[in-house]
Amino acid sequence: MACIEARGLRKRYGPTLALDGVDLSVEPGRILGLIGPNGAGKSTALKAILGLIPFEGELSVLGRNPWTERDALMLDVAFIADIAVLPRWLRVADALDYVAGVHPRFDRAKAEGFLGRTAIRRGSRVRELSKGMVAQLHLALVMAIDARLLVLDEPTLGLDLLYRKQFYDTLLGDYFDKSRTIIVTTHQVEEVQQVLTDLMFIDRGRIVLGCSMDDFEARYLELTTTAANAAAARALGPINERQLLGRAAFLFDRADRERLATLGEVRTPSIADLFVAVIGAQPDRNAA
Repeated sequence: MACIEARGLRKRYGPTLALDGVDLSVEPGRILGLIGPNGAGKSTALKAILGLIPFEGELSVLGRNPWTERDALMLDVAFIADIAVLPRWLRVADALDYVAGVHPRFDRAKAEGFLGRTAIRRGSRVRELSKGMVAQLHLALVMAIDARLLVLDEPTLGLDLLYRKQFYDTLLGDYFDKSRTIIVTTHQVEEVQQVLTDLMFIDRGRIVLGCSMDDFEARYLELTTTAANAAAARALGPINERQLLGRAAFLFDRADRERLATLGEVRTPSIADLFVAVIGAQPDRNAA
């Protein structure tokens, strides 16, 4: 059974259609990257999955309707948003006490073990911690919950490169296994490319691309070539073209790698480059 299954998922805020007939299926043990521009519907989709808003259409999360069965669902779901959600007056020890008191599947010893590998003191208040330390605290609290689904909404927003890398390394090394499912939204897509198993682009409430990372790597190619070969590359029908310093880069969907290699350097594109190509090609995007 799919961990998350949606059919015709819709959500309207007044005249604005935030989700417009979304269909998606996420299998257990996968790490899905939900990527989209600001206002695309990412946060609304996560709120529906977490049972925070009512919706139209069909949505099942771990076999439950998240809006009508939220209390039971939350026993199996953990959530990390922007680290600013932790109260600044809260002490680290009090945070541990609180989660231990409200969540029956919180393993305090596991959280203490993770914090023991950091410089975080139990008596410190959140306001006394750096952003990186707050992220470590938040991650320790969530990783110690025996959840089947973890939802991450811009979890490393505002962190420097070192803490962002540590966050994802810890998530994969100490938390993720094939029995858990993770959904992550982020604008720092380059940093999650090696983490994801599945990729989904959302734009103006609609899913415009969905594939596994294996399919992504097999399907899309980027050719970097000289101006002399640009016309030949263009004749092969790229889905996107951009200019570099004295060279041109072309992105192809299901092209012949060997044929492209005769024109220049061929590689798997970045998620960011594919995102720009796909989202930029949406009807009326430039007018939006």
